[in-house]
Amino acid sequence: QVQLVESGGGLVQAGDSLRLSCAASGRILSSYSMGWFRQAPGKEREFVAAIRWSGGSTAYAASVKGRFTVSRDNAKNTVYLQMNSLKPEDTAVYYCAVTSALVRITARNYDYWGQGTQVTVSS
Repeated sequence: QVQLVESGGGLVQAGDSLRLSCAASGRILSSYSMGWFRQAPGKEREFVAAIRWSGGSTAYAASVKGRFTVSRDNAKNTVYLQMNSLKPEDTAVYYCAVTSALVRITARNYDYWGQGTQVTVSS
């Protein structure tokens, strides 16, 4: 069992930055990946970024590449999502999740999810 708790969301203006955190507890193997997804009202949940616990290989959605950075602190069992140059279209509830699958961009491959944190970007 894995528990995930996100924090760091809020209301910002376009062009601002935010850093989301996801604190993980429970049995997390080094082969697992942590992912960030987001869901805007009326839209499907979409992949944002992912990082593998061991080695730190990352993956990003095209819409955030170059603006968002995912990182991890293994000692703290915490994953971060640094979001820069935020746009109104980044407004969504952001979720972190954990998967043991190799394919990290698909939500259905993830086994455990946090409760989500709201990010709102005003124009």
